[in-house]
Amino acid sequence: MRSIFVLLMTSFFLFSNAQNKQSYKIFNKNGKKASYSDIINSAQKSDVLLFGEYHDNSVVHWLELKVLKDLSDKRDLVLGAEMLEADNQKQINQYLKGEITQKKLDSTARLWPNYKTDYKPLVDYAKELKIDFIATNIPRRFASLVFKNGFEALDKLSQEEKSWMAPLPFKYDANLPGYSKMAQEMGGHGGENLPKAQASKDATMAYFIAKNRKENALFMHYNGSYHSDNFEGINWYLKQQNPNIKIVTIATVSQSDISKLEPEYLGKANFIIVIDEDATKTY
Repeated sequence: MRSIFVLLMTSFFLFSNAQNKQSYKIFNKNGKKASYSDIINSAQKSDVLLFGEYHDNSVVHWLELKVLKDLSDKRDLVLGAEMLEADNQKQINQYLKGEITQKKLDSTARLWPNYKTDYKPLVDYAKELKIDFIATNIPRRFASLVFKNGFEALDKLSQEEKSWMAPLPFKYDANLPGYSKMAQEMGGHGGENLPKAQASKDATMAYFIAKNRKENALFMHYNGSYHSDNFEGINWYLKQQNPNIKIVTIATVSQSDISKLEPEYLGKANFIIVIDEDATKTY
């Protein structure tokens, strides 16, 4: 009888431990443990939420949708994403209004390969609640021009094409740590123009966020974590336009041990989501 009791207790203990396994934890910029509620509470007091993601991470995409749903009960929202380019705003608006189908959107907009699994749920939720969803990114072909020939290549574009990016000339600080590191890693092979191409994206996303913000509403923006890490990128450009804007940033990192934040990630954002490196990738 005692052996059966011990077996049952052991099984219960092992099951409980398995149940307590977590795929992510949240920390603040100082490496102290934070909670999901801390993110929601901070976002309620902010003008902009920059949600930095890993594009292929299933856990962070799930969290993006959960945060969106929870905040939609508490704040008026405007949404925006790096994954949608500004010259496709017309098609996005048509889809949100029910004027075109998903199939038509697929064929007329340059959607990312993982759109249906990772971003469609966000857009569809916006459609359901009639929330504006802004395509904030510079068309990729224009960022490619900058990479090849510098900012000067954009001067030759038409007025319509220039309307799909931040007004020229872009303010640019090559000494910002993120851009400086990017140039150093590239060395002499396109090293000078790669951070400029990155800046063309950051400046444009910040421009369309600022342009489409609404009074007393939160602008929630989805972007690769590197576009807002260390309070640079989009965050820096928004602050150049309006030093008093209230921004909360989220960074995503991956670790084998999620029990504590690794030192290299300290200060990366207001909140750092640490995801188990074994989490499923969406592509």
